[in-house]
Amino acid sequence: MTGPTTGRDRNPVGGHVPVAGGLARTGLPYARSIGAEAVQVFVANPRGWATPPGSPGQDEEFRAGCASAGLPAYVHAPYLINFGSDNGRTVELSVESLRHSLRRGRAIGARGVVVHTGSATGGRARGEALAQVHERLLPLLDELTHDDDPRLLLEPTAGQGASLCSWIEDLGPYFEALESHPKLGVCLDTCHLFAAGHDLSAPGGMKLALDELVSVVGPGRLGLIHANDSKDVVGAHKDRHENIGSGHIGAEPFAGLFAHPETAGVPLTIETPGGVEGHGTDVARLKSLRDG
Repeated sequence: MTGPTTGRDRNPVGGHVPVAGGLARTGLPYARSIGAEAVQVFVANPRGWATPPGSPGQDEEFRAGCASAGLPAYVHAPYLINFGSDNGRTVELSVESLRHSLRRGRAIGARGVVVHTGSATGGRARGEALAQVHERLLPLLDELTHDDDPRLLLEPTAGQGASLCSWIEDLGPYFEALESHPKLGVCLDTCHLFAAGHDLSAPGGMKLALDELVSVVGPGRLGLIHANDSKDVVGAHKDRHENIGSGHIGAEPFAGLFAHPETAGVPLTIETPGGVEGHGTDVARLKSLRDG
C-alpha cells in the first residue's frame, strides 16, 4: 500500500545548476544549497560545438548522488543546434552535438535532453526546414534503443526570427516531421510561451496553454517545465527571464500550472537570475505555490 502523493512527487521543483569543476563536485552541492528537487545541467559548452567526453568518476558520482537524493536530472543541449539551418556545416555539427548530449545524458542517468527547436534560416520555406528536421533528427531518435536512454524534449523558442516552433500549435508540424516518435517529448519554457504571445498572465491563461498542448501533441508528452517569469510584456519575442513573481507573468499563473492534469509528475526547473540566493528564493516560492 502506498502513501499519499506529496507535492514533490507530483512536481519536483529545482533548477539549472552550474557544473564547472565537475558534475558531482559542483552541481550536487549547488542543488542542495537552493533546495532543488530536480536538476538540469550542461554536458558541453552551451555556446560551442565541442563534445567533451566527461569524467566517468564524476558521471557515476552524479548519477548515484541524484539517485540517493531522489533528484530527476535533465541535460540541456547547446544553443547552437539548429536542424532547420540552410548551412550544411551547421546541420552536421548539430547532429554531432545532439548525439553527444543524448549519449552523455544516458551516462549520467538523465531522464531527458532538452533541445531548442531551431529556425528556418536563409529565407528557406518552413516546409523545407521541417523536411530537413525529418531527415537529420529522426535518425537520432531511432538510436535511442536502450531502456535508460533519455527522451528528447523539444523546447519552443520565444519567436525570434524565423523560428520553427514558438506557438504551441507549431509543435504539431514538428511532431509530424518526427513521426511522433515514442522517445519525443516537450519542454515548455513559461517565459518563451509568454514572449511568443501566449498570455499566461490572463485569467485561465496557463490552463488554456496546457489544454492546447494536449490537443496538439496528445497527453503524456510534457516531460519538463522551465519555470521562468518574463522581463518583457506578452508577445515581445524577447527571451529575458525574470525571478518568479517579479516579471510580467506574475506568481499566480504558476499555481494554475501545478493544478493542471497534464503537469502531474512533471518536474520544474528554474533558469532565473540571482545566483544561489535568487535561485533558492525562486525554488521556495514555487514550492509554496505548489503546496499552498
